[in-house]
Amino acid sequence: MTTQITVPALGESVASATVAKWLKKVGEHVAVDDALVELETDKVTLEVYAQTAGTLSQIIADEGAEVEVGGTLGMITEGEAERAAQRPARSVAAPKPEAPQAPPPPREKPADGTAAVAQLLAPSVRKLVDEHRLNPSAIPASGKDGRLTKSDVLAFLEEHKPDSKVLPPPQPGPAPTLKPAPRTAPAAKVEFFEAPKERRGARPREDRVPMTRLRKRIAERLKTAQNTAAMLTTFNEIDMTACLAVREKHREAFEKKYGAKLGFLSFFVKAAIAALREIPAVNAEIDGDDLVFKNHYDIGVAVGTEQGLVVPVVRDADRLSFADIEMKVGELARKARDGKLALDELSGGTFTITNGGVYGSLMSTPILNPPQSGILGLHKIEKRPMAVGGQVEIRPMMYVALTYDHRVIDGREAVTFLVRVKDCIEDPQRLLLGI
Repeated sequence: MTTQITVPALGESVASATVAKWLKKVGEHVAVDDALVELETDKVTLEVYAQTAGTLSQIIADEGAEVEVGGTLGMITEGEAERAAQRPARSVAAPKPEAPQAPPPPREKPADGTAAVAQLLAPSVRKLVDEHRLNPSAIPASGKDGRLTKSDVLAFLEEHKPDSKVLPPPQPGPAPTLKPAPRTAPAAKVEFFEAPKERRGARPREDRVPMTRLRKRIAERLKTAQNTAAMLTTFNEIDMTACLAVREKHREAFEKKYGAKLGFLSFFVKAAIAALREIPAVNAEIDGDDLVFKNHYDIGVAVGTEQGLVVPVVRDADRLSFADIEMKVGELARKARDGKLALDELSGGTFTITNGGVYGSLMSTPILNPPQSGILGLHKIEKRPMAVGGQVEIRPMMYVALTYDHRVIDGREAVTFLVRVKDCIEDPQRLLLGI
């Protein structure tokens, strides 16, 4: 019996996907709920699971192929062992054991396991490895499940000059004619200028790879935001002294009770909600000729992944405690990096927070996440001399930025919103007392 592997429903307004990676090979046994293949849409990467046990007998849609919802990806053939397992057991006689099947002949491969590693490489990575005649098993891998990524290969080429472990030794050429070197041109200078030629030749001048669907979608959305919204950014700076003190004082007890780390994001989510309630235009969006004011607070939190930036949404964040927010953000971030986010976890946000400070950014102007009208940018905390009470003190300061759609939000409202966030963070007791 043969079962089709089909493309599942991909979510609202998503009709097609790209086959990103097959996780099983033809001839390989699969069990029920085994992950078979990764599909990439313009919003998320998802896995297709086996609905029946058997052997992957055919791959119809190769990696890189465009597939539609309901389309056939491949075939699973149910073997005798699987059919026997599904038959009801008879009490009259025990079934005869099947003769063990001879294992397939082992594939020839080098002792260092290069062939086994190469089978797991993505097309772009395999192309790069083949071009430079690299041994993939000698390159440290940082991808999911220990897979080698393109950035791993490029970093390896950058840090290592060719040697016998990576490239085959150069073929000996004809012996050069020995001539006495002139006194004005010592042999050492010749060696110095010839060596860089080999190093430059170890890496191509350009690498051309197709954009993923997710990267294309990110590019489209960012360009749409620039083309349609009247974006403007206002800045302020926040003294993080009080927030740091609260976090340091209660961090250990918080983690012990809730099993989650107490970060800064929960403070900023709470502060943003307080400001959104006071300035509802920042939580609004344009729909045709109407302004839609949202009375719920679904806060998007930007997360950087290997595939690109995604913005999972914390639903009804105004109803969540500090602990609930920290745990939910941690869960969404892990799912984002593992490519496990569902489509409904990426849609419907009313306001977004992005933290460039985790990468060391001191200041930036974030771009709106359409159709939202506001996005709050957080940055690196840096100690700076500040005038406090007529004296100069060293304080931990953070620049914050609010990019807003000027069609919806006036300058006064934008500045007031950011000042409100500043007040709540500099005096965290406001968040607890709701003032």
